[in-house]
Amino acid sequence: MTSSTHEKENGLSERLLFSNLSVEKLAEVEGVVRKEVVPANTIVFRQGDPGDTFYIITSGKVRVFRKGQEGSETELSLLGPGDSFGEMALLVGKPRSAYVETVEETHLLILEKDQFDRVLKNHPDISLAFIKQMSNWLLRDEQIIEKEAERQHQTPRLSWVDFVVVIFVSLLCGILFNMANPNGISLIPESWSWEPISTVAPTMAKEKHTGGETLFVDARPAVFYEKEHIAGAINVPSALFEIMYMMELSDVNKMKDIIVYGRTISSLYDAQVARKLILRGHKTTMILKEGMSTWKKKGYPAKP
Repeated sequence: MTSSTHEKENGLSERLLFSNLSVEKLAEVEGVVRKEVVPANTIVFRQGDPGDTFYIITSGKVRVFRKGQEGSETELSLLGPGDSFGEMALLVGKPRSAYVETVEETHLLILEKDQFDRVLKNHPDISLAFIKQMSNWLLRDEQIIEKEAERQHQTPRLSWVDFVVVIFVSLLCGILFNMANPNGISLIPESWSWEPISTVAPTMAKEKHTGGETLFVDARPAVFYEKEHIAGAINVPSALFEIMYMMELSDVNKMKDIIVYGRTISSLYDAQVARKLILRGHKTTMILKEGMSTWKKKGYPAKP
């Protein structure tokens, strides 16, 4: 079989994740994939299964969905030729977060975990492409699940009496659990007991930015970062911190000043990432006071 025929059958060169690989590196990846044909209406894997394989669709379609505790389904996406799935569980080392079922007869290329890890280690460009995909998927899935939850469950209005009763019962359960459990639980959120994270005013942050010795970290999902970010900042989404830290920050001097920004209406991404950096030993980590919005208003360097 010629290399061109092999490439055509596997179709890896046509997949966005592999499109930048040289012929030699592409052949290396193609040498370890296996093919599988899955009949229509077949579950490829279930929510909670071990994450030990990565899939690329060459033909056919699959649907990705989650099941609630009561058996209700929330459809997340419909994937077709050229799409991939299964990388989320492999990258974060957790069980499958959703079901995948074939809609029609589907032809798959499959990489086992050890082969998948080897590909990521040998080809950083593919690793970064996965990270970008995952960040977008996480944001999309959150929005889908929120909408589905709003549709299925309308929160009843509580009277002030009901509210007081709920709070009282919750506290009572917490106290009883602490008494019965040697390890106990904290009735006060852990973040309340943490020391406050240092903040830096935009003007001072601009001086540090001009000096070039400070690392700026955008903690938002990649979709926000790509839309606009502080010039020179690196993207370390909170949900993907462990992976991105290993790829981008593991070699950074622990004494280097780091300024984190990226809070939104719904989430304090900056505080989440700053806290994780401090726990990793980066004690000179600060949060940009007033965030990206003030930075932009002042006309400081930003990139679309």
